[in-house]
Amino acid sequence: MLKSVEGVFKNGAIELSEVPSDVVESRVIVTFLEAKPVQFTPQIMYFGMFADSNQQSTEEDFKIAEFHGDFGDELDWS
Repeated sequence: MLKSVEGVFKNGAIELSEVPSDVVESRVIVTFLEAKPVQFTPQIMYFGMFADSNQQSTEEDFKIAEFHGDFGDELDWS
């Protein structure tokens, strides 16, 4: 059986994003992926930002303002 689980190597340890429920003990192969910097462009949508433009908010505006968790807060936002 092959099962892939994403994780992060930090401070000499591997932290899995999920614990496989059906695996008690198994051999593993660890592959380190190329580290890519996280590019985060904060964009804040606020009430009335289109008040002067006679334009209503679009679905794209709300996608820009959508919260995706704080990177590195070690909380599971999935």
